[in-house]
Amino acid sequence: MKNYHFSTAILTRPSNGLYRFPSPAKLNLFLYINGRLENGYHELQTLFQFLDFGDWLEIEVRDDAQIILSPKIPHLKQEDNLIYRAAHLLQQHSGCQLGANIHLDKILPIGGGVGGGSSNAATTLVALNTLWKTQYSLEELAQLGLQLGADVPIFIQGKAAFAEGVGEKLHYCNPPEKWYLVLKPDVSISTGLIFQAPNLPRNTPKKPLSQLLTENYTNDCEKIVRDHYPEVEELISWLLQYAPARLTGTGACIFAEFDDAKSAQAVFLNKPEHCFGFVAQGVNVSPLHQMMKRLFK
Repeated sequence: MKNYHFSTAILTRPSNGLYRFPSPAKLNLFLYINGRLENGYHELQTLFQFLDFGDWLEIEVRDDAQIILSPKIPHLKQEDNLIYRAAHLLQQHSGCQLGANIHLDKILPIGGGVGGGSSNAATTLVALNTLWKTQYSLEELAQLGLQLGADVPIFIQGKAAFAEGVGEKLHYCNPPEKWYLVLKPDVSISTGLIFQAPNLPRNTPKKPLSQLLTENYTNDCEKIVRDHYPEVEELISWLLQYAPARLTGTGACIFAEFDDAKSAQAVFLNKPEHCFGFVAQGVNVSPLHQMMKRLFK
C-alpha cells in the first residue's frame, strides 16, 4: 500500500528532477457561527489543524510554458482544476516562462470537508514558487491563493490557526496534537444548503481563543447536517460509542480524537465497511512546510 502518512515517508532529493510534495488534510476542530452579515456571509470562529496524512503531488519542471496534469479527472476540464488554476495563476502573476508536469496521487475524499482541493492548490503554489524561483513570500502567495478559495491561504501559511470574521482574520496557535480517526459516509453535502438552513444556530457568543481552548469543542453545523443526512447521523452515533466525535466543517467527514495512535487504530479496525477512513495525527506545522524546509535548506 502506498504511504500517505508524511512523517514516515522516505525523503530524498530527486536525481531525475521529479519532486514529490505532500498535500495534507485539515480538520476544523471546532466551528461556531456568531452572526449573519447583510451580504449573506456568516461570521464564525473556527480552529484549523493539519493532519499528517493526505495527497501527494509529483512535480517536474518543463522548459516550455505548458502545464500538464495527470491523471485526467472525469467531467472536469483541465482549466477548471484547482491545481491547473494555481499553476496558471502563478505563471501569469510572475511572468514565468517555465511549465510543469504535475501528477496528483489522490487519496483524500472529494467533498469531505478536509480541504483536499484547497490543499492541492496551496501545495502547487508553494512548490512551484520554489521550483520556478518566482521568490514570492508566503504572504504574497496567500493573497494569490485567496483568488482560488477561502481555505487556500491557511494551507499556504502552513500553521494551525484560529480564524474569525468570515474566516479572514487568522491567529496562529498550537492546539494539542492529538490522534484522529476520520471517517466519511457515502454522501455529498451541500455547504450552501447547510448555511441557508433556517434553524442553523447564528448567535453563538464570541469568545477569546484562550477560553475556547479550555472548553469542549463542538460544531454549530452538526445538528443541521445530522438532521438532513441520515448517513452522517448513523456514523456519528456509532463513533460516539468509542470517543468524543463531531463533524469537520459542514462535512461529510466526521472525526474522533484519541490520545494515542493505538487507541485510534483499534476503533478504525471496527469501522463500518461502507465508509472511507484513516487514522492520522494532528500537526500544527504543515507537513508541506516541514518537507520544504528539509528539501531546500
